Amino acid sequence: MRKIKRVQVDQKVINDIIETAWNVHPREFAALLEGRIEDESLHVTGLIFLPGEASNEGAVMQTFMLPPFTSTIGSVHSHPTPNNNPSREDFHFFSKNGLFHMIIAYPYREETIASYDRSGNKIEFEILMG
Repeated sequence: MRKIKRVQVDQKVINDIIETAWNVHPREFAALLEGRIEDESLHVTGLIFLPGEASNEGAVMQTFMLPPFTSTIGSVHSHPTPNNNPSREDFHFFSKNGLFHMIIAYPYREETIASYDRSGNKIEFEILMG
């Protein structure tokens, strides 16, 4: 397992997460995070949307449909409530799908995004402008 000392997320990715959450509200959305690790820094550069199903209670992605050679490093999904804490199902998904996970809670702003490692521990990230 590679050691990560910091996480950086492009501003465009944050904007896309916020916009998508509003567009599907009150349903949840889920996507994979695309990025790379360089010099102990994880850099999130995009979103990958896969076929799936969404409801007010959850979102499911068909991860087996991920194209080969895609550089996924984690996931993001929305909660249509003000709670951005992971559910039991979220913890299970985190442990099997990447290093970095984000949950955006209603009302879908930068401040309502929480991020977690694959074990479900809260971790900080910085937003890269540009």
